[in-house]
Amino acid sequence: MWSVQKLLEIRDSKLLHWKFFGRGHALAPIVSTAGTKAVDLEKRFISFAGSVVKLCPKLRKSIEGRHISSQILRSSTATAANYAEARGAESRSDFIHKLRVVLKELNETAVWFQLIVEVGLLPPELTAAIVAENQELCRIIAASIKTARQSDQ
Repeated sequence: MWSVQKLLEIRDSKLLHWKFFGRGHALAPIVSTAGTKAVDLEKRFISFAGSVVKLCPKLRKSIEGRHISSQILRSSTATAANYAEARGAESRSDFIHKLRVVLKELNETAVWFQLIVEVGLLPPELTAAIVAENQELCRIIAASIKTARQSDQ
């Protein structure tokens, strides 16, 4: 069994994946020396999702706010999880498919942010940095899909 200290050390040294073993659902980290660009991008997705999670309590003061908060929480956090899935894809086509799912979730998140600003649930200055990061992540993932498609041909 891994100690918490050891897991934190491994995480800090660019842990890439967790793997479940056996019936006891024991977790063990799988450390890889894969490109740091992918690791850095995964960290950006986690940071992006974390920013949205921290912003959501400011929305939860009305029926509309609670609804939008739950939707944007789902779509923004799904981006990080789906990107991690894409990194573990079993084939090039699986990788492309999973990146498309990431892009769909990013696009959905962008729409929720547009709605938040449109109806005045939050002032634009509170969402500007997150919206900008969402747009940048969309561009990165779209370029990655294009590159992966070209590599496939």
